[in-house]
Amino acid sequence: MFKITVIPGDGIGKEVIQSAVEVLETLNTKFDFVYQDAGKECYEKCSTNLPPDTIESCRSSDGTLFGAVTSIPQQKSAIVTLRRELDLYVNQRPIKSYENEDIDFTIIRENSEGLYANIEEDYGDECIATRKITYKGCERIIKYAFDYATKTNRKRVTASHKSNVLPITDGIFRDTFYNIAGSYKNIESDDYYIDATAMYLITKPEYFDVIVTTNLFGDILSDEAAGVVGSIGLLASANIGDNTGLFEPVHGSAPDIAGKNKANPIAAILSSAMMLEYLGIHDEAEQINNAVEEVIKEGQIKTPDLGGHNNTIDMTSAILKKL
Repeated sequence: MFKITVIPGDGIGKEVIQSAVEVLETLNTKFDFVYQDAGKECYEKCSTNLPPDTIESCRSSDGTLFGAVTSIPQQKSAIVTLRRELDLYVNQRPIKSYENEDIDFTIIRENSEGLYANIEEDYGDECIATRKITYKGCERIIKYAFDYATKTNRKRVTASHKSNVLPITDGIFRDTFYNIAGSYKNIESDDYYIDATAMYLITKPEYFDVIVTTNLFGDILSDEAAGVVGSIGLLASANIGDNTGLFEPVHGSAPDIAGKNKANPIAAILSSAMMLEYLGIHDEAEQINNAVEEVIKEGQIKTPDLGGHNNTIDMTSAILKKL
């Protein structure tokens, strides 16, 4: 039995995580689901958007399923804080088109540093955010990217940075990339400036296998990539550290459609499959991925983000039927 912390959050997070849990409950593997709070609704009840009990539950669990949370002005992000507290330094986001089989790559994003290190100062007439990049942070995320490429039989790892404008911080990232690439003779390596990468994601997305980049750049690229494959409602992600993992849809809490049964649950369901892979439950992860792919390719059930008129329950039921 695996202990899984479930953090529905707020907005559509509660709806899509319920779908993911329903899918997991159909499998042979047994889970002990422990529900915890985070987000805006939690803040309104507890005066904090991330209670200590939630952090400790995640720390002691085999894995965490995270829905989505609404940002609160002047409050640190709950998910960014969780990543830092649990040292979840890898953010892994698979990008796959179900219509064009040539588009199938993964963005590996450094998850603990950069501009998301929450180092900001307000001096009245000016505000300064510090971009933190360390050799350790670069080494472990780049090594993870090459190890992932090796394990999944990918042929190329591409680094994305802006070392022409940020020669010190992104210079560290670029130089570390090529130092590590030399140890992986069977994997091609190259690099592009972030603006060029953004263009090539649109003009030649089939070129990429694995992209490794820094925190903010990875966040932006993965949302751009969602447009390439059709909807952010299809994108799952894993936050992985040395001791535990947290799995979440890439999309936000979408308060404008919360409670309306309109949200696409696929990203949350695919995130649960990524959690199974992390836990070593490969066959059942593949069953979920195949069920989702069949439903999408058949095209009979489509939520509004995919151009259809079906709802969250319809999509969940279709996937459950395939399973």
